Amino acid sequence: MVTTAAPAALAGEDTPPVSARRLLTGYFAGLGALMAVWGARMPAVQAAAHLSAGHLSLVLLAAAAGMVAGLYLGGRIAQRHGVDRLLVTPAVALAAALAALGTCRTLPALIGVALVFGVAHGLLDVGANCSAVRCQDAYGRSIMSSLHAGYSLGALSGAAAAAATAGTAHDRVFLIAGLTAAALALLTAPAVRSITDLGQMHQEGPQGTTPGPAGVDRSRTGLWLLGALAAACLLGEGAAADWSAVHLHGLDATAAVSASAYAVYSAAMASGRLAGDRLTTRFGAPTLARAGAIVAAAGLGVGLLVGSAPAALLGWAFLGLGLSTTVPALITAAGRRGPRAVAAVTATGYVGLLAGPAAIGALASLTGSLPVALTLPVLLAAAVAATSRHALETP
Repeated sequence: MVTTAAPAALAGEDTPPVSARRLLTGYFAGLGALMAVWGARMPAVQAAAHLSAGHLSLVLLAAAAGMVAGLYLGGRIAQRHGVDRLLVTPAVALAAALAALGTCRTLPALIGVALVFGVAHGLLDVGANCSAVRCQDAYGRSIMSSLHAGYSLGALSGAAAAAATAGTAHDRVFLIAGLTAAALALLTAPAVRSITDLGQMHQEGPQGTTPGPAGVDRSRTGLWLLGALAAACLLGEGAAADWSAVHLHGLDATAAVSASAYAVYSAAMASGRLAGDRLTTRFGAPTLARAGAIVAAAGLGVGLLVGSAPAALLGWAFLGLGLSTTVPALITAAGRRGPRAVAAVTATGYVGLLAGPAAIGALASLTGSLPVALTLPVLLAAAVAATSRHALETP
């Protein structure tokens, strides 16, 4: 139980809750690594279970459906019972699901594991983001971008570990998954103590206001706009993950250069997020989000127009750099409205992440040109540039 003197000391001495920030960074890094290992090892899962492409799509659909369900459920749990309950059981379940992935040899077992993985990921995503908003309030300055940088760096590490074990024995491949899962599970107990302390320090919402019952939003239209912008940004991320290598391959790039496209995008995004808090403090979130979206749209747009492999690589890098601070800013804005708003914006954003690559594929089929289809994330980034200031400045 935190004494009444603790918040006063925190405010009087301006001492940030460093331990909570470190643990949250670990959570975000663990989430990124888990997702990277999950995605990168799908070919090994498919081969081990002798799945067709259609059967594998059912597994991925189960994970996606579970994730969206977990996000909405997480918002309700956080609003009614607090975020602490979203930082233990979901983390253990997520870790266990990834560790169990290598033991599944039948389609029903894989679908069950994928569903658990998705629900647990959604719950933990809400818990981590709501706790990040709370931790940022305790700091009194922007730290959301650097916390999300942990996710990007974790994803890079997980992808590198998965790539390093590609082609090795099946059991050794899934040892990486088990170790990653165990690392996340070990974070849970100390994290709950720190986040509980933060919750007791910040019973009131931003600027001394108390959130309304059940997270009633002051502006439902503003909330939908935040969600739409998150979907637009994450569609770009989905495009980079699923189509950047294909795009480079179509420009006659080597296999190694094509495969590096997403790594270049991810590295640029991580770099932008590491610098994002300082830039947000200096220029403000609305200005930074607008400038970043312009960089993203112009960078990828020019890369598509030039049509060479080096220009394309630069285009994907600018897309990652430009969008790097936008989603953290949107989560922060949603956090002012309560946990259910964070869950709603995150869930809507994941719709863009999950549906975007398929939409780009459909456009490529209709137009007969992948570069033409890839103008979709360019246009959406331009739309983010045009509307993000209004969305982020609306209370």
